[in-house]
Amino acid sequence: MNKRISAVLLSTLFSVSAFAAPVSYSVDPTHTFAVASWNHFGFSSPTAVFSGAEGTITYDADKPASSSIAISVSIDTVDTFVDKLTEEFKSADWFNAAQYPKATFVSKKVVAKGDNKFSVTGDLTIKGTTKTVTMAATLNGAGEHPMSKKQAVGFDAQTVIKRSDFGIDQYVPYVGDEITLRLTTEAQAK
Repeated sequence: MNKRISAVLLSTLFSVSAFAAPVSYSVDPTHTFAVASWNHFGFSSPTAVFSGAEGTITYDADKPASSSIAISVSIDTVDTFVDKLTEEFKSADWFNAAQYPKATFVSKKVVAKGDNKFSVTGDLTIKGTTKTVTMAATLNGAGEHPMSKKQAVGFDAQTVIKRSDFGIDQYVPYVGDEITLRLTTEAQAK
């Protein structure tokens, strides 16, 4: 009888997981940031951090191609760690935070690469200009969050863009046109 009950339980577990639906997660703004870095006259690689993240990650572990991300960060939150430069970045000559308060990324395609790695292609919009970019993403973790006890996921993703493609070309080529853009995000089940 015990073998029969065990077989029924195992069968039920496998049939449930075979039909598991994608899970939608809300981005945690306190643990999600976009970090941009660039070359400065060939001497250093300064960074700027953007916070104020909002969005949704839908993750399907069984069918990664069904996964998606839609996320935004607030331009007004930029911190370059240099007060004057931070204010410049918010101005009309740079990001124009007053007219374009958000930068967004909305995925169109997710491809599993194995070993918790993914290629995520989508539309990146900065300063009113949208370009298709591909990010190399890594699943850092998925499971119950120790603090909230909710299901959670965490990803890091990276790509390289040209800031001039988005109408931000001050001091090119002396200050690098290529920007390494890294996103780190944590999200909890809705």
